[in-house]
Formats: sequence, structure tokens, C-alpha cells
Amino acid sequence: MNKTNKVAWFVFVFLAIGVGLYPLLYFVFDDDFGLLASKSDELLANVLWNIGFYGHILLGGVALLVGWVQFSKKLRNTNLKRHRTIGKIYVVAALISGVCGFFIAFYANGGLITTIGFMCLAIIWLFSTLKAYFAVRKGDLQLHQGMMIYSYAACFAAVTLRIWLPLLSLVFQDFTIAYRIVAWLCWVPNIIVAFFWIKKRGLIIG
Repeated sequence: MNKTNKVAWFVFVFLAIGVGLYPLLYFVFDDDFGLLASKSDELLANVLWNIGFYGHILLGGVALLVGWVQFSKKLRNTNLKRHRTIGKIYVVAALISGVCGFFIAFYANGGLITTIGFMCLAIIWLFSTLKAYFAVRKGDLQLHQGMMIYSYAACFAAVTLRIWLPLLSLVFQDFTIAYRIVAWLCWVPNIIVAFFWIKKRGLIIG
């Protein structure tokens, strides 16, 4: 691995771990922290929404925290059993977080544009994760690897959202406009990058 790749890998891991741990801050601060500050008192009192919200951010955090490990050839090749165990943890976390994310998308700030954006993200994350799981069960490692790249690209939207949102809010001086844009910008470029990465590696998807 050359110096540039080492730096890119370090940044990738640092962001995955940092944002993976970010949900813990919701237990430190009051209801005026993060996205909770933009929600109504009625919604904050809604039990189902709270289950969906905390299920999404906590399990999504777990998926971020463990998912990057699977992309290290060294860690994967030295202990295949560990790779499989981490993979199972990732799949469970991603599926629960994805379902919760789809549900809370109905209540997203910014209306229909935002809701559809986050719903599409949830569907892609759920589909690619399930496809990757069933592919490895059938022994199709190429399809498994390709779909896991798509899955983690969708998962990594949690990171890119937190990069884009403050920048867009600064540019437009309007949180709602910024949030409508970031509902798509946080994941569409990730999936495009994943597509070209899969193509470069010669993985067969289908």
C-alpha cells in the first residue's frame, strides 16, 4: 500500500469510527441536540418514532464501527472465522437500522423530497445487504464482495451526510433546503463511487 492509499485508508477508518460513535452523544445531551432540536414535542413523545430513531442511529453506528474491518485483506485473511462473525453482526445491525431508517423517513424534515431520498437510501442498503448475505451463503464470493461494497457505501452515507450538511447549511443559510439536498447527496455519489470501484476490481454483479 503506497503512502496515498495509507492516508486514504486512515481517513476512511477515522471517519467510520468517529461517526459510528457519534450516536452516543444523544445520551449525553438533552433533546435539543442534533436532529432532535428540529423535531416537535409531539414527535419526541411518540414511542414508535423513538424506537425507530434510536434503533436507526445506534445500530447504524454499530454497522459503521464493524463494517470497515471487512475491507482489510490482512484482517480478513488472518482469521476467516472472525470475518464471518463480524459480517453477521454487520448484517443484523444494517437490516435493523435500515428498516428503522425507512420508517423514520416518513417524519424527515423537508417534506416529500427528503422522505423519498432517505427511503431510497434505506431500500438500497437493505437490498444490497440481503443480496450480499444470500450470495455468500450460495458461495458466490464475487457477488458477495460487490454487494457488500454497495452496502457499506450506503452505510457510509451517515458520514457523508455529516460532511455535506454543515457546508450546505452555510451556503444556503437554510437548514430545510440543505436537508432536502443532503437526503440525496449523502448517498448517490457514494453509490456511484462504489460502482466504479466494483468495476475496477472486476467483480461480477448479477
